[in-house]
Amino acid sequence: MALRAAGRQSLVDTVVEQLRTQVAAGEWRVGERIPTEHALAEQLQVGRNTVREAVRVLVHAGMLRSRQGEGTFVVSTADPAEVMRGVQRAGVRDVLELRIALEAEAARLAATRHEPADLRRMRDALEAQTAFEDPEGQPDSGTLELYADHDVEFHKAVVEAAHNTALTATYSWFSSSVREALLTALGDRDMPRIIHGDHHALMEAIASGDPDAAARAARALLERPKQAVESLLAEN
Repeated sequence: MALRAAGRQSLVDTVVEQLRTQVAAGEWRVGERIPTEHALAEQLQVGRNTVREAVRVLVHAGMLRSRQGEGTFVVSTADPAEVMRGVQRAGVRDVLELRIALEAEAARLAATRHEPADLRRMRDALEAQTAFEDPEGQPDSGTLELYADHDVEFHKAVVEAAHNTALTATYSWFSSSVREALLTALGDRDMPRIIHGDHHALMEAIASGDPDAAARAARALLERPKQAVESLLAEN
């Protein structure tokens, strides 16, 4: 299938988008070599330097891979950056549902794989968070971001205690969305406050070495805010 000519405005960006669309649509299968710079330049009616820059962008994005002397090959039909943008555009409920899926399994694995340092990290995060609470145990409105940072640190510690490289990497880039959703919830009076007892229950379940108990504790911790969000959505 011939590619649509790119035109003259923002050539590199236009070619990047066209190539990204073609790869995502399966124009070239994973593992297949894409046409040469010369062939793409003719199809797109642009210079080879423009094609070269566009291909470099998609190589950096992880969709393509160049092999010296062999050409450029498709390694993924999904642009990780676009996936991330989709997550960032997701609502609080969607983020919470994804968190439950990731964190419940992470807690299950952490129950049998955690090390003493993992539990210390969880405990330190919870203790540090209390420094940003008012006398009634509620987050201080002037330090919500720091309060949220320590909460995210606790949950990252839980995930990383699973000692699963892929899970850690996935949660690492997802954690920015977790933080934004948490800040939104902390600023909404209709959302339930963070309960440290739930966090300690999760930490203790992991420390006990019981995978099922740990998964249940992780799910229970996030179920309260999820139900609150669902109630608000139903009202609106």
